[in-house]
Amino acid sequence: MKADFSLECTGLSCPMPIIQTSRKMKELKPGEILAVQADDEGIKEDMPAWCKTTGNEFLGMKEENGIITVYVRKK
Repeated sequence: MKADFSLECTGLSCPMPIIQTSRKMKELKPGEILAVQADDEGIKEDMPAWCKTTGNEFLGMKEENGIITVYVRKK
């Protein structure tokens, strides 16, 4: 999936990946896609829940070599 922006959150523990995502999303325009890379397993449940709460669109995730990449579209 092609993202407009990328956010590196590897090495950060919950809730920091979500906090960093929230900050970054404020810089994006509606419709832009953010890819967030993290190695904290919590992001698998936290990001879809955060998207549901904020109205942003969770587009999916992939996992490769211990790095989880989630994709979010700004509302």
